[in-house]
Amino acid sequence: MPQDTFKALVVDQKDGGVQAELRELQPEALPAGDVVVSVAYSTLNYKDGLAVTGQGKIIRKYPMVPGIDLAGTVIESVSSAFKAGDKVVLTGWGVGESHWGGYAQLARVKAEWLVPLPEGLTLKQAMGIGTAGFTAMLCVMALEEKGLAPTDQREVVVTGAAGGVGSVAVAILAKLGYNVVASTGRAETHAYLRRLGAKQILDREVLAKPGKPLESERWAGAVDTVGGDTLAALLPAMVQNTSVAACGNAAGFALNTTVFPFILRGVSILGINSVLVPQPRRLAAWSQLTRDLPLDALDSMIQVVSLADVPGLSREILKGQVRGRVVVDVNS
Repeated sequence: MPQDTFKALVVDQKDGGVQAELRELQPEALPAGDVVVSVAYSTLNYKDGLAVTGQGKIIRKYPMVPGIDLAGTVIESVSSAFKAGDKVVLTGWGVGESHWGGYAQLARVKAEWLVPLPEGLTLKQAMGIGTAGFTAMLCVMALEEKGLAPTDQREVVVTGAAGGVGSVAVAILAKLGYNVVASTGRAETHAYLRRLGAKQILDREVLAKPGKPLESERWAGAVDTVGGDTLAALLPAMVQNTSVAACGNAAGFALNTTVFPFILRGVSILGINSVLVPQPRRLAAWSQLTRDLPLDALDSMIQVVSLADVPGLSREILKGQVRGRVVVDVNS
């Protein structure tokens, strides 16, 4: 191991709660795995916010280094799949939940969790995408596989549009030629969302209000990052035989709806789980991201912070106060 110690943000149980603190650790503390990565960047996602603050049952065992994403350079490998010097990216697989994650300068992981850094991306851009962008791409892929196409110029809505998943989804859909409506409750993000390609902004309160079991057909497709009453309000207004890609529950996990959108209009809910995606689909999604996500739009979403900033920003992201993508420079 080329370094004697490394810095990590560690979450541990203390006095009946959890506490996050920066620590200097020795490489021997790393969990089992066959590839050691010198981490350059991680990210801050909603799930990370829950883990760092202890507000959600995300962490499975303590102590834990959170961070569900990481990007860096291989420095040791006993796997034939990777060698020292390879640039790699990791999202999902329980990292930062049951296996130490990206909020550290070193990570030891399983080779099958890694993908090579996609051509044309820097490590920072890969983490600008991270789990949020990867999830957004999976949403778009699922919708298109169910028949959504840009030739249909009816509206496609993205909820929680100023967040990480929402921002990337807006940018991808706009690049592909869709008529994108961005739903947000933050007026200060309107100009930002229009720069990403949204043609219309919809106040989130419009979608949070209960309505009739069936509304006029409006949405040709939807990426829902919010859940709860917002998802329930989307379903009655979906066009015949269209789909909602659902990937979040910031507004709650209960779904108060009727069967009418499903049995009278053939609407589908496509559940998106980005954690345990098989490797072929994972590689396909990264390939599509390099093609369908404009890098100038991606760069405009990114805010780079240090490990020391993560606890404070974790509280902010849970309050919906973080815009776009937060990239964590673990070496700053």
